Amino acid sequence: MSPVLIGLVLLVVLLVLNVQATRQIVRTGLQSFRKTMLTGGVWVLPFLGAWLVKIHLQSAAVPAPGESGAGEAEPAPEHLEAPGVASFDVRGHLQNIQNLPQLDWPALDAWAHGAGDRAPAAVADALNQGRRAWLLHLRDALGTHMHLHEGADCFILSPLEPSVARATARYVTTTRQRIDRLLAGMAHFPVAEKSILLVLDDEDTYYHYVAQFYGSDGEFARSGGMFIHFGCPHFVVVAADLAAIEPVIAHEMTHSALAHLHLPTWLDEGLAVNTERRLKGAPPAQHTPAQLHHLHQRFWTPERMQEFWAGTSFQRTDDGNLLSYELARILVDHMARDWAAFTAFVTTAQRRDAGAQAAVEVLSVDLGSSVGALLDIVDNDGWAPDPARWGGASPRLRTCHHIELSIRHHTRCGAGPTMDGMP
Repeated sequence: MSPVLIGLVLLVVLLVLNVQATRQIVRTGLQSFRKTMLTGGVWVLPFLGAWLVKIHLQSAAVPAPGESGAGEAEPAPEHLEAPGVASFDVRGHLQNIQNLPQLDWPALDAWAHGAGDRAPAAVADALNQGRRAWLLHLRDALGTHMHLHEGADCFILSPLEPSVARATARYVTTTRQRIDRLLAGMAHFPVAEKSILLVLDDEDTYYHYVAQFYGSDGEFARSGGMFIHFGCPHFVVVAADLAAIEPVIAHEMTHSALAHLHLPTWLDEGLAVNTERRLKGAPPAQHTPAQLHHLHQRFWTPERMQEFWAGTSFQRTDDGNLLSYELARILVDHMARDWAAFTAFVTTAQRRDAGAQAAVEVLSVDLGSSVGALLDIVDNDGWAPDPARWGGASPRLRTCHHIELSIRHHTRCGAGPTMDGMP
């Protein structure tokens, strides 16, 4: 064999090894600078770089206790057992929706509560068992690269390497504690109930998963993070560097902590955006405050304001999506300057009238006039919430557009203080 042919064979082998090693690095969930360093090593050091990366990733993949992922994967259970009740047939209560398993959550809830005389801790343990079982079945459906990590306060189903999953679990625990403090009197995480974070590989997988919770009309606002309060409360994000996922977790966990209040969408989103900014800082703005103010003045009309109060404007696929989140943010920021009064408003606001009655009774303000004043619009007739004009619209989910911001495009704009009255 000629030296030239040998060289070509070695070059092809090297190229294949380097491409495989690079793909492994990209899928790890490592922080960007570590990915860059490892990828550089692969291509700068022929053969040796790929071998070192393989050793590094194998050593990082050893799971912690309570984590499935290395070696023999924990099988998804077929049945659940709990003291004082019959076994629960997991397989018999699974439905296949778009090739993904979905558990019969009312059946699990009935099993967990038994005859109604079980202690709260026993009920929570049974529910966590069922949710864990569902996550293991979901893991099997999504692929062998998915692993389930169980932390003190959360389940994380993800393709992340174990060290990143553990760091994410610690962040979830810290964020729960900080939200509890920041939103004292509003936030509530059920005792002993673990938060559930589902991290999906890419946007295609993400949209395939969340589509099951939407209607059949198909079109919905682009996002990369969402809190789903349907059956089993959980939040879903697209895999990225942990630093990029953290703001999304903060936003979606705020929704989770406020879910028991059944808030109007604008209030729920305004609190989530402001809390996210309080915990992680404001994202870079694409528009100046003056530009954003002008966009608001051009966009909002009496008809579109009714979409805002009904919550449907947050699902728009045009500029109305961005402007809805921004209007919710600045309205909550303005109303929260008297924190004690604002807390009383939040805990009494009703979704059916977008909080209009509570705003009058607790804060002595008209919501339509408040928005008009914030946007410097004198003629704001028809801007107050009018449920008769909503047509029964009620979004099934709270959608966070944040991932399009932090992971792809920054679409959330504006700057300014965040809930000055917040303790």
